[in-house]
This record gives sequence, structure tokens and C-alpha cells, in this order.
Amino acid sequence: MSNMKKKAQIWIETVLYTLIGITLIGIVLAIVTPRINESRDRILVEQSIESLNAWDDRIGELTYRGQGNVRNIPAFTMKKGELIINSTGNEIIFIVDGLSKPYSEIGFEIREGSVYLTSYETERSAYTRLVLKYQNVTNITYAGTEEDKKFTAASTPYSFSIENLGGQPYPQIDIKETSRR
Repeated sequence: MSNMKKKAQIWIETVLYTLIGITLIGIVLAIVTPRINESRDRILVEQSIESLNAWDDRIGELTYRGQGNVRNIPAFTMKKGELIINSTGNEIIFIVDGLSKPYSEIGFEIREGSVYLTSYETERSAYTRLVLKYQNVTNITYAGTEEDKKFTAASTPYSFSIENLGGQPYPQIDIKETSRR
């Protein structure tokens, strides 16, 4: 074989092996990426459940400690989703959206600690609705009023103050945002 044909063969082999390598990397990424996203989503929902259980612990302390007691949530980080203080329904709701697949069986409410969760699916993604329910336990208010308040994801953490204002038949638990935004 001539020297020119050997060089051409080496270049062809180099290109073929490079293409095979790139193809294998692409296949591995196509298989691994969805699993990584599912794991990330599952961890996000589980952390959100833990955060709401921490809220519930503080509200529970206030409910039984009496009027005038205050608890703070100094750093509530929300990178995804939205937090809703539903004063009219005496609920605290956290919606985790943009999930790659539902966290649990769609439309079926399950309980994890004090948190009730329901998963839903849309055409493009899935979301999970996490709820702390306080009907017949406390009267949840936001900044002293029976208004609903929504907090969206932010790069800086929110901070909240929770106070027992007393009341009958159920204590009024007032939530205020204390972040300096």
C-alpha cells in the first residue's frame, strides 16, 4: 500500500471511531438524563414535605402555647413552585410544578406526616400539591386579615413570623412575611 492510502485509512478510522464514541456518549446521556431528572424531582418534593412539616411543628407549638407566642421561620428557600397562605380555607399550600413525572398516583390524596399530597399531570409536565389543613384546629390569617397570599419561587429565601393571636373557639394563627425584599 502506498503511503498516501495509509494516511487516508488512518483518517477514516479516526473519524469512524470518533463518531462511534460520540454516539455511545449520546446513548448513555439519553438513558441517564431522565433518571437524573426524576431523582432530582423526587428529592425536591421530599424536601418540600419536610419544610411544610417544619411549618406545622411551629404552628402546633403556637396553638398549644397560648396567645402572644411567636415563632420565626428565618430562611424558607423556594427555588421552584409557589407557597399559598389560604386564609379563607385555613390551609397552607405548596405547589411543586415542572416535574418530569408525577410524584405519586395521579389524583389520589395521600398523607405524609401532617402534609396531604396529591399529584397531577398536564400535557407538558406534572405537579404535586402539598397541603397543611387546619380546619377545626386554628384560624389561619395573613397579616391579620382573612386574605389569601401567594409567594413564588425566588433566588433569596423568604422569612416569616408566625404568631398566636388567641381567639375562640380556635386560636388565630397569624403569618407575616418578614423578609426585606
